[in-house]
Amino acid sequence: MDVDPMEAVKDDDDDDDAGDARHAAELKKEKGKSRLNGWVAIAVAILATFLGICKVKDDNIVQAMQQAQAKSVDSWNWYQAKKIRADVAKMAEDQFEVQALSAPTSAQSVLAAKIDAYKQTAAKQLIEADDVQKQAKDAAKEYDRLNYHDDQFDLSDALLAIAISLLAVTSLTQKRWLFGLAMVPTFFGVLYGLAGLFNLQIHSDFFAKILGT
Repeated sequence: MDVDPMEAVKDDDDDDDAGDARHAAELKKEKGKSRLNGWVAIAVAILATFLGICKVKDDNIVQAMQQAQAKSVDSWNWYQAKKIRADVAKMAEDQFEVQALSAPTSAQSVLAAKIDAYKQTAAKQLIEADDVQKQAKDAAKEYDRLNYHDDQFDLSDALLAIAISLLAVTSLTQKRWLFGLAMVPTFFGVLYGLAGLFNLQIHSDFFAKILGT
């Protein structure tokens, strides 16, 4: 049986076409993989930078919280001291009033001066106690305000840590849907971070309770 040389040439051409198609598919796959890794690298770099900025701000907030808490505690202690001083002065006033009831006329003026002095002392201590109480309450309110924003940064840290983990898995598995999934915690993590940076009233009590913040 004679072999047709044209058939052999045709088979070679078919093999070349198939090889070219496979090569093109591999190039396309590698190009897609490279593009996905590029997006992952850019996302991780941006998130890491954003986390660093939020960390600096959060540390400053924590320091301010500690100062506000210390001021609140000191003010409440000072408030208690003022109240005690007022009570002691009131007790002394009462004692001199009792003595004045049975004291001779010559001692009445002295006792009256004592009573008036202790009365003024008690009133002064009560007024100062009210001022100190206001300072303590203001410091407590400032602590709560700062803690609100500290919660925002805590939520941002947790969500962005999840996002970076998903991006790492995306780079390993080359699953595009994982990249899309990672963008969900990324969005909310950046949102809470921006809220903390710019004092926006965006908060989640549900996630805050889960994280114990």
